[in-house]
Amino acid sequence: MASSTSSPAPGSRSKKPLGKMADWFRQALARKPTKMPVSPESALSDVSHPSSPDSPPSLGSSSEVSPIPAPSHGSADGGGGSGNSGNSSGGRWSKDYDVCVCHSEEDLAAAQELVSYLEGGAASLRCFLQLRDATPGGAIVSELCHALSSSHCRVLLITPGFLRDPWCRYQMLQALSEAPGAEGRTIPLMSGLSRAAYPAELRYMYFVDGRGPEGGFRQVKEAVMR
Repeated sequence: MASSTSSPAPGSRSKKPLGKMADWFRQALARKPTKMPVSPESALSDVSHPSSPDSPPSLGSSSEVSPIPAPSHGSADGGGGSGNSGNSSGGRWSKDYDVCVCHSEEDLAAAQELVSYLEGGAASLRCFLQLRDATPGGAIVSELCHALSSSHCRVLLITPGFLRDPWCRYQMLQALSEAPGAEGRTIPLMSGLSRAAYPAELRYMYFVDGRGPEGGFRQVKEAVMR
């Protein structure tokens, strides 16, 4: 006798698990993805800005800006000194000589002694002594005029022999004509004469007394340096 109960068909068992699985997929796809928290440090490290050649480089937090030093003003004595000393040095070398010594022939020994004093020491003044420094074969008057115009100062060695010599008088007048208004450029050194014998052409300027210390040579040198 056949039983009334019948076993379910094989295909009906697998319908429920497949339906559940499809529902799970639909729910998974319908869910919104959760965003992971991003720290500021990682965000900055991940974002890179391309540098353009026109944009200036940025300063990092660890970079330091060095201050610009203020310009230093040179001192008056040379190094940065070239200030006044640089100008005075340049003015000195604009002429060939510092001093032109005018003297009589009989006072040549005294003139040589004066020149030796002026050229010695740290100053090393450049002196023109006509019998020593004139160009051989040159005209006497031309050599004198060139020496006077090429010197900053003129020293007149005024002695009895100087006053007797017409050539010395010419030297004196020529020296005055070179710089008539330049005070301190013509320096009279009077030796062996009284005040009354002082030339009238020089009465408007002071003279160095040769009877002083070192024959007045030190005063002449100081006057030239000034």
